[in-house]
Amino acid sequence: MSTVAELLQPVEADLDALLADLRSLIGAGHPILQAAAEHLFAAGGKRIRPGIVLLLSRAISHDGELSPRHRRLAEITEMIHTASLVHDDVVDGADTRRGVATVHSRFNHRVAVLAGDFLFAQASWHLANLDDLEVVKLLSRVIMDLADGEVKQGLFRYDTGQSFETYLEKSYCKTASLIANSARAAGVLSGLPPSQLDDLYRFGRQLGLAFQVVDDILDFTGSDLQLGKPAASDLASGYLTAPALFALEERPALAGLIEREFCEDGDLEQALALVRGCEAIPRSRLLAEEFTREAHGAIEWLPASEPRSALRALPEFVLSRLY
Repeated sequence: MSTVAELLQPVEADLDALLADLRSLIGAGHPILQAAAEHLFAAGGKRIRPGIVLLLSRAISHDGELSPRHRRLAEITEMIHTASLVHDDVVDGADTRRGVATVHSRFNHRVAVLAGDFLFAQASWHLANLDDLEVVKLLSRVIMDLADGEVKQGLFRYDTGQSFETYLEKSYCKTASLIANSARAAGVLSGLPPSQLDDLYRFGRQLGLAFQVVDDILDFTGSDLQLGKPAASDLASGYLTAPALFALEERPALAGLIEREFCEDGDLEQALALVRGCEAIPRSRLLAEEFTREAHGAIEWLPASEPRSALRALPEFVLSRLY
């Protein structure tokens, strides 16, 4: 199975240009905020989100070339994503992300909150300058969804009565909305008809949901090294994801452990054993497979090209992280 770098290979040069541009876009302004932002973009993420925007933009372009507006859209996508990570890390109290010190552990909480705000504001400004109201609406919605997802996640901690719908909504807000709406925005900038815009949105939405479910499964099955954070950290924090919700249906004893917030010795280990010892993880895997199938089907109409092949390999890549 390919690596992320191999999948994004058709837009490798575009992503290099994107990083250079991001540095100059956020270059103006306060030195500390600039240092914080620089630090983030240097932290070497996989750049999957802007990569998807660039691949789609090339796949739907008549001559396979990228317009400056499509490039800018990819930059805005990465800015919004990075801003949300800074705030997530503050909320979660994480000291590292991808093995690099988080902004608040390197500077302080105030700087981290302001750096996140600064990036959201920068993204909004560049978004407005695309002069396309439809695109502004799509990406403003993403910024609302990200905040909404973070709030929902906090509200439903240790809540064993939450529905599966709540979990999917929260996953959509936190992970899928950005991919879905920026994919649709790429189509809007290319003047595609509504039915194809819906397909691009569906591709991004189902891919994002698959991505989140796979992440949630890995929280139970992965090693600390593979995850870049302690395994089972979601469950320990009271965030109930697909495996935990499926396990609650099969192992009612799990509810008691969660509701007392794993306060007694051995509670968390016992909870993990309950989740791993039933059908919860296989059921979560089936859910992720269903989402990847739907993502795959949504872009069958794209004309043959290198970017299209890469896009069609993405859903399988997301699933391959489980094996």
